[in-house]
Amino acid sequence: MMGLASYSQSFMHGAGAVVFVTKPTNGEASTIGGLTYSPRVNFVENDNMSVSVGVPLSVGLSGSYSSNRGSYSGESNNLSFMFNAPVIVNLNFGCGATKDVDSRFGFFIGAGYGYHYQSVNENFSDSFENSYSYSGKASTTGPVGNAGIRFGVGEVHNIEVKFSFMKGITNDKPNIFGIGALFNF
Repeated sequence: MMGLASYSQSFMHGAGAVVFVTKPTNGEASTIGGLTYSPRVNFVENDNMSVSVGVPLSVGLSGSYSSNRGSYSGESNNLSFMFNAPVIVNLNFGCGATKDVDSRFGFFIGAGYGYHYQSVNENFSDSFENSYSYSGKASTTGPVGNAGIRFGVGEVHNIEVKFSFMKGITNDKPNIFGIGALFNF
């Protein structure tokens, strides 16, 4: 198979929306949505397959407001920021593997190493006019894997749905699950 492959390089990219669920080892899960930009370079290509290296960068914001917090009387609001940057080597098959593939369906699977940062700012006050605030920041690195499918739209474009999992190995060692939908140019 490697003898039939060409070693040309081609650049491909896409953009879309993602949702991450972060679950620290001894903490509660948090969900945050965001936008992603996913550039990649195919460094091995053949008719219906490619091997690529990519850096799907994601940023997100999340916030909430509540005028009642369980049995607690008062109000609260929080704001979260997230940044996710893995480096992933993917095996791409069918649609989206290269710009020249005629197939209308494809898939990919890959692995790599990533960095994840998330901050939380919470402010709340009780009915006795006492105010409290909490700020927390967490970053981690660790192995990451992803898999997904692609559907062709138009002549050379495709829509991608992907799932990812990252196991943080530093700080609070969170499990980070991701799901995203992208339009690839």
